Amino acid sequence: MTSTPPPPDILSPEFAADPYPGYAVLREHYPVHFHEGTGSWLVSRYEDVARAFREPVFTTDNYDWQLEPVHGGRTIVQMSGHEHAVRRALVAPAFRGRELRERFLPVIERNAAELIDGFRDAKEADLVSQFATHFPVNVIVDMLGLDRADHDRFHAWYSAVVDYFANLGQDPATAEAGLRAGRELREYLLPVIDRRRAAPGDDLLSSLCTAEVDGTRMTDQDITSFVSLLLAAGGETTDKAITGMFRNLLNHPEQMAAVREDRELIAGAFAESLRFTPPLQMIMRQPAEDVALSGGTVPAGSTVTCLIGAAHRDPARYADPDRYDIFRGDLTPTTAFTAAADHLAFALGRHFCVGALLARAEVLVGTSQLLDAFPHMAFADGNAPAETGTFVRGLRQLPLRLTEE
Repeated sequence: MTSTPPPPDILSPEFAADPYPGYAVLREHYPVHFHEGTGSWLVSRYEDVARAFREPVFTTDNYDWQLEPVHGGRTIVQMSGHEHAVRRALVAPAFRGRELRERFLPVIERNAAELIDGFRDAKEADLVSQFATHFPVNVIVDMLGLDRADHDRFHAWYSAVVDYFANLGQDPATAEAGLRAGRELREYLLPVIDRRRAAPGDDLLSSLCTAEVDGTRMTDQDITSFVSLLLAAGGETTDKAITGMFRNLLNHPEQMAAVREDRELIAGAFAESLRFTPPLQMIMRQPAEDVALSGGTVPAGSTVTCLIGAAHRDPARYADPDRYDIFRGDLTPTTAFTAAADHLAFALGRHFCVGALLARAEVLVGTSQLLDAFPHMAFADGNAPAETGTFVRGLRQLPLRLTEE
């Protein structure tokens, strides 16, 4: 008779090294489990996580303490009802359709090419430090119409804020560095906002300063909080998704060959990488009342940690979920970056990520340019590097050999 394994500690080094076996234990034996270390209820099945993202009873009130301190005020993801709808209508147009194609696709293409030029003739390169970690941050800075000379400052702020959110162990130095970065970013932005209100230009920051919906315009605090959120959330997904996707494809040479041959497959490879190795492994919610889920009941007012990484490997939702397969039939690339997505990496429902199509555009452009620039790619030492991280997970380095010899 097989004994039931104990629940994993999501803050342990063993879990951080490889969370997926622990996720399987949670899904099967402890689908709704109170975790002492984080003081939260862990929810691990796809069905339950999807409900937590879709159903209004699961609020984002937890963001009052989780996001607000570093972003310097309330953000769009903390809002609900009419307030949320109006704020989303103010910011969303820049991230979809003609606005994204005509105003910002050239910005994406230019930044990808400039970074690749830095190692175009190299025999080896680290795709993390030389491309992915800078690419989305540089794009956001340029979209906002900010000084390109400040790319490095924004990258430092971005890194500190992302580390703040990943700080599940509550290291005080990491927390203070994130709060300091948030303050410095706001101090940088406020005089620029004043100038854009007085003389708007053809950039995203000017659009945020001048947009109006139902008589509502964005305050300075609305704008600084949104830019801070955009920098952290928009940078992190694209940064880790690009390198995670290349790692996954290089680990499956036949799928890499297929993507090289048919660039239409990049979107499917990106979607499958978001499922298989999601950069954001967990998102918190706070239920307004007791909610009965498939695996148990979560109490009103508690913090619920929705384990995206566990839900994405749920055999009740995906066939052979521990296999990376860009051709799988239970993941639809054409809807993977919309509110109809059949994965959870961008959440679902009213708080579906407003920047999902921007992330898609960045990954498609960056990946295609990298494949054009480097007909030969391989792991520098022949082995795929391991991912690290618990809240946010990805590669610290991806050294690649870029020539055949």
